Amino acid sequence: MSKALMIQGAGSNVGKSMLVAGLCRAARRRGLSVAPFKPQNMSNNAAVTMDGGEIGRAQALQALACGLEPHTDMNPVLLKPETDVGAQVVVQGKRLTTCKAREYAKLKPTLLAAVLESFNRLKSKYDLVLVEGAGSPAEVNLRAGDIANMGFAQAANVPVILAGDIDRGGVIAQIVGTKTVLDAEDADQIKGFLINKFRGDPSLFDDGYSMIETTSEWPGFGVLPFFNDAYKLPAEDALDLPKRAKGEGLRVVCLRLSRIANFDDLDPLAQEPGVDLTMLSPGEAIPGDTDLVIIPGSKSTRGDLSFIRKQGWDIDLAAHVRRGGKVLGICGGYQMLGARISDPQGIEGLPGSDKGLGLLDIETEMTPRKQLTQVTAEHVASGAMVEGYEIHIGRSHGPDCGSPFATIRGAPEGAMSPSGKVIGTYLHGLFRSDSFRTAFLQTLGVQAGATSYSQTVEQTLDALADHMEQHLDVDGLLAAAR
Repeated sequence: MSKALMIQGAGSNVGKSMLVAGLCRAARRRGLSVAPFKPQNMSNNAAVTMDGGEIGRAQALQALACGLEPHTDMNPVLLKPETDVGAQVVVQGKRLTTCKAREYAKLKPTLLAAVLESFNRLKSKYDLVLVEGAGSPAEVNLRAGDIANMGFAQAANVPVILAGDIDRGGVIAQIVGTKTVLDAEDADQIKGFLINKFRGDPSLFDDGYSMIETTSEWPGFGVLPFFNDAYKLPAEDALDLPKRAKGEGLRVVCLRLSRIANFDDLDPLAQEPGVDLTMLSPGEAIPGDTDLVIIPGSKSTRGDLSFIRKQGWDIDLAAHVRRGGKVLGICGGYQMLGARISDPQGIEGLPGSDKGLGLLDIETEMTPRKQLTQVTAEHVASGAMVEGYEIHIGRSHGPDCGSPFATIRGAPEGAMSPSGKVIGTYLHGLFRSDSFRTAFLQTLGVQAGATSYSQTVEQTLDALADHMEQHLDVDGLLAAAR
């Protein structure tokens, strides 16, 4: 009979996604068929699934740890923030609506049926489903109508392991405090705890660990030291991206947009020995010695176009191009490079039109239909194959589209300026393709190709599972599944 286990956090960003990924790989290596599940995720870092929808990037990584293709059932509710108070609501891979936080509070209870439907489909197919919570169950003010933590765990009768983050400090209060604020029924659903991100000598925490066990009356499953290779796995939160990587090599600057999306496009570049990737924070100028500026994807293209201007980055970009520097715009970044972006139907906000950065001779019109597809393309300049995906609204056209970045089944994709210095493409995930990444970096004077990104990720998932096996009671964790 299929079983399930849920990892919830005593706070946000305690490492739940990575813990589930490591458990997925450990369970798979025991011969179990295992699948990941997250009832509700909030992220603009999405993956396109085999069934033509989208889910959080963390669940795509967890699927890889299980040896599976991503599927919309693995993350049935995805919230994609568009403003500080509103988000697009994606249900089972498809956009349902856009609403503000208060409106979503009313909508949320109606989504439990879809969440349970997806969960039960996975349970019917796999020996084990490993579930990731969202935020913390200690947010008891959000308990009514909850579908992300205890509301789901109770509805699906899934046992819970609570993870605390000692790196932030106060982990005893995190876990014991959670027990204090939960009602008795929810507290009974928790079958134990573990400590994550420990640095130094774990024996120094022995007394604290015992205190948590005694006070909470929950058994502990171990203390997990900080996993130093975590940076080799795709980050789900833009805050986890390093501001500065190495300080030497090809100078690549990526603009940290206010609604940055699908930023894991940058991970393979960051791991290249000859590349120095800087995530440029708001208020910082683009350095004059930059070789390549990347404008990444955005969940609010016109909003982030205004954000770029507020930082003065539009002026910096123009100067960068005059100096002979290169610019690469991906998806929303591609749209911003053009002469104009029009949104007559108000799909991403108020209806209207904005002047673009004017670095490509193209125009974009936002359209209701969302492009969600995995693609294989051919890079025009090198002939290298690109395995990627499209996840965008809007269509771009104009003279510079006559010099495409790539072709997809013979059809042109993207655009390039007459100088060849400014490039735009809708293709996400392009740098994961080793042959393309090598060819692209060679045009910038970097000898690459020694690193296989997919192999690095697989090896890191194995190393993560080994790390958890060494320091946690993995057999006990899996035995707690019900």
